[in-house]
Amino acid sequence: MHRALLVPEILVQVFTNINLSQPPSSQILGWPQSSTRKSLASLALTCTIFHELAMDLLWSDMPGLRPLLGCVTRLHSVIYDPESKYSWSQSADPLAEHEFHQFLRHSARVRNITISASNYFHLLEALPIETCVFPNLRSLSWLVQRTEIGDLPFFLAPTLRRCYVSELQLYMKHIGARCPDMEDFTIREDSDRAQLSETLRSCKRLRRLQCPPFDSAAWMHLSTIPTLLELKIFIRRTIHYPLDNLNFATFLHLTTLSLSGGIEAASAVAIIQHFKFPSLKEFEMHVRVLPWAEAEQLFHALSLCKASQTLEHINISSSNQTQEHTSDSLTAVRQFLCFKELRTLRLSVHHPIYLDDDLLFEAMATWPHIHSLSLMNWHPSPATLTFRGLFAALRLSLHLQDLQVSVDARNIDIGPEVESFQHTSLKNLTMDLCELGAVNVEGVARIIYSMLPAVSQVMCSNGGVPRLWHNVNKHLDLLRNKPSSAPGHRNTEAALALS
Repeated sequence: MHRALLVPEILVQVFTNINLSQPPSSQILGWPQSSTRKSLASLALTCTIFHELAMDLLWSDMPGLRPLLGCVTRLHSVIYDPESKYSWSQSADPLAEHEFHQFLRHSARVRNITISASNYFHLLEALPIETCVFPNLRSLSWLVQRTEIGDLPFFLAPTLRRCYVSELQLYMKHIGARCPDMEDFTIREDSDRAQLSETLRSCKRLRRLQCPPFDSAAWMHLSTIPTLLELKIFIRRTIHYPLDNLNFATFLHLTTLSLSGGIEAASAVAIIQHFKFPSLKEFEMHVRVLPWAEAEQLFHALSLCKASQTLEHINISSSNQTQEHTSDSLTAVRQFLCFKELRTLRLSVHHPIYLDDDLLFEAMATWPHIHSLSLMNWHPSPATLTFRGLFAALRLSLHLQDLQVSVDARNIDIGPEVESFQHTSLKNLTMDLCELGAVNVEGVARIIYSMLPAVSQVMCSNGGVPRLWHNVNKHLDLLRNKPSSAPGHRNTEAALALS
């Protein structure tokens, strides 16, 4: 053996690289099998020096309880019998006291575990309730619903840092006290709001939280956690979400705020108005309905949230059209001019969004770092942005890669044969158009080919989901396949003309 392998730090690095080298290729009896696991098992049997480290890595990630139960002598044969692998637990008796140490033999090595079924829980009913089955557990994914109160405590180790649950369990209301180092907490399904609030208020060191809506007391508590970086609130059904007794507070280090599902826009406005987010970099809101007046109010509140020097990504969308009939255009673009560090702005809110040559030029001058701009227009209306205005603005946004705006493609007011400008970063272009049939597709193709060389295909939208603009893309293919269309070649008027 090379003496370098006697150095613990080197051995850890070598074994860790082996463990990360290949993903599991298949699953046998619920336990991923791969050449990596076989390698680790072989290393564990090689010598005493390799044994402990290899075994730690081999047992680190568990897909459930079955591998641990397989260490129990009485259960080993039936667990690994192909004919009974799915039904053996139904007739198995609970573990006896003398079998506990067999079951717990490798449990201290487990760092991450996923529990997706409750069919083995009855085997643990003789274990003392205070037993910490996994004393070094870091991550728990609990996908079981409506379990017995006594099942969960076995998995709530003091070392737990990440917890994912499909629904809130009653025993979790003091999870912060039992797992003081909890950093990442996810609750997928709607929960009793009082119970959820009590659970969240027990947590003191959260970094990331994703859960259903909670009450004002929980909001105020979370604002006092200096480690909180990411907050995502989600609910499937539409609810009335009153937030009473909110006081003004600051989320000092929060960088991501996301509100989605059935949350009302008024609740989002209340949150933004009552709290300061001096470190916010990303704001997302995806709701079912966003009326015009509430959309304007939301944009205005966001512009005043004390994040003008930090906010980089804004993504706001609504999935359903409102019943209101208004011809007014949203002033969204001007509301967001205060965000000097903006990288992404995506709006899809079933309302026309006003944009003309001057406003786009001002926006691009204000957002020098912009990478993605998408203003989806679900209501076709005559565009006020021209090709000349578009390319004047693009000269100021050399980092832009994705663009979706309404352009007046019927009027070709720019000649690619006399323009020397090329925007080489833009890769994805979607044009919202009022009348597809009235567009000079050949002229549009020539402009894109000459001035946007990185755009391979153009998307278009006429009040719906964007789709490939086949007519323009057909002309683009013809231009690219011309013999004179070598990379970097600047085509003349004659070379660009379509025969």
